[in-house]
Amino acid sequence: MSRPVRITIAESSEIIRRGLVAILKAIGTLQAEVNEVSDADQLKNSISWQRPDILVVNPSMLSVLPLQQIKKEAADTDMKCIALQSSLADSSVTRSFDEVFSIYDTGEQISDKLSRLMGKTDVDKRHESLSQREKEVIVCVVKGMTNKQIADKLCLSAHTVVTHRRNISAKLDIHSTAGLTIYAIVNKLVELDEIDRAEISE
Repeated sequence: MSRPVRITIAESSEIIRRGLVAILKAIGTLQAEVNEVSDADQLKNSISWQRPDILVVNPSMLSVLPLQQIKKEAADTDMKCIALQSSLADSSVTRSFDEVFSIYDTGEQISDKLSRLMGKTDVDKRHESLSQREKEVIVCVVKGMTNKQIADKLCLSAHTVVTHRRNISAKLDIHSTAGLTIYAIVNKLVELDEIDRAEISE
């Protein structure tokens, strides 16, 4: 992201909040704007104006302000929610969260979890930016079809197919058939048995 990642930490314990802030600031690859809140009322007021990209919240606050209401207040469906777990909790409590931080996590573990979470967001957004026609072109490519075959199947000119492929590579930052094949499988554009295995090991 070109701007700092907006992170709100909602936790009643000042020691835990400050500790997490210190860890986040120590992550060299993370440019973050961190806001701290200590109760549900502050959280409700905060998310409406800060509109965080990531909310780290102690699940105990959810008895007062449910997660779905928090997301509604934020008016941002892309906001990622991380449970800040300070004690053993039933998995059903954290199931609706995108990730879980434990107070026993190391700085490196927190950094890795944030990287995965932010990386997933970027990939999801790139996937959503593909047009339906571009997805159809990807399916044809991973099935081993030539540009001419793709053009004939989709009733396009060969030039248009080449343009679509160039746009797909730019949007996804994937420049090989093998990479597109893995992308197509992961995003359920094709089933594994539809693909020549030689394409995956290209």
